[in-house]
Amino acid sequence: MPYLFTSESVSEGHPDKVCDRISDTILDLFLAHETEARVACETLATTNRIILAGEVRVNNNLMPLITEKIEPAVRSAVKDIGYMQEKFHYDRFEFHNYLHEQSVDISQGVDSGKDKDEGAGDQGLMFGFACRETPTLMPAAIHYSHLILKKLAEIRKQNPDSILGPDSKSQVTLRYNDQGEVMDVDTIVLSTQHKKGVNTQEIRKIVTPLIADLLPEGWMVTKEKLLINPTGKFEIGGPDGDAGLTGRKIIVDTYGGAAPHGGGAFSGKDPTKVDRSAAYAARYLAKNIVAADIAKKCTIQLAYAIGVSQPVSIYVDTHQTSKFDNKLIENAVREVMDLSPRGIRTQLELNNPIYACTSAYGHFGRLFEEMGKNTFTWENTNLVDQLKLLI
Repeated sequence: MPYLFTSESVSEGHPDKVCDRISDTILDLFLAHETEARVACETLATTNRIILAGEVRVNNNLMPLITEKIEPAVRSAVKDIGYMQEKFHYDRFEFHNYLHEQSVDISQGVDSGKDKDEGAGDQGLMFGFACRETPTLMPAAIHYSHLILKKLAEIRKQNPDSILGPDSKSQVTLRYNDQGEVMDVDTIVLSTQHKKGVNTQEIRKIVTPLIADLLPEGWMVTKEKLLINPTGKFEIGGPDGDAGLTGRKIIVDTYGGAAPHGGGAFSGKDPTKVDRSAAYAARYLAKNIVAADIAKKCTIQLAYAIGVSQPVSIYVDTHQTSKFDNKLIENAVREVMDLSPRGIRTQLELNNPIYACTSAYGHFGRLFEEMGKNTFTWENTNLVDQLKLLI
């Protein structure tokens, strides 16, 4: 039976995404000084105030040096997002830093797991997903929701006099046929912050051609199905309009609801935390399985116990799109990748300060070239040949 499916994205200026960006900026700051740093940084943002809390562990000699760089790094991140508002300005907000030393109970479990290798930093379950709906092997609804907001941010930043503000949300509803294939777009919702006195028609003139250019040919919706700022006005935005917290947009960060989510957030967590690193590994494996034409759609679940290095379970579901038995694929997954926290970090090169760029527009389905190399290593498809040999 044909059906509709919807996903949403939020911009880097959304209050929760401001917090994700700050938390990942702090993580990058620590990793830039010590690749084995442990960081779990949470951020709260509200009207002209930002508060950091959480746990860190780094060489004691480095801590004073890093601490003095934290506030300038936070203000720089907020400036880059574009907040220079009366009630939320990068240079004027009150700043409080309550980061403290990591619990020894946690660190001992990570440093020496029960199986004499680095253990997982916590128990939990993580999912990875890939499908053939887009060239990036991501679900189409979240893919296009991200693209719209990313492009909107680019044009805003290119024009110092832009009428657009940093805070925005997009939502794309797709129409599927009874075989589960995407047919076209049914509805698009876009709410974007704007300067005082700007009306919806002015915004519509900017965003309509932008959206039409991003969608596949024939997918652009009618004016009635393109809902721009449905409330009529969106002048107060960002942390001045609503409080923000790290980790509240986990569905936006992953697959837009098209795949399961284990529940753990990513931003502000160093890669010994399997909430982050194992979710990246699961996406990496699922994407390579689909890229290798082993399946058209693939979901992978990994589960861990604190202090134990190897996953307690690996689950593969190809949604009846593969001629191969799922158990055979599970065995191949174990062969092509060491799924211990250290194995994941090593293979995906996760001990580097690469995380601020992941904090908005999704952690998956993206490329970020730096020095000629893709920072989003978990999006590489370099396991395809190995998987084909094993299956």
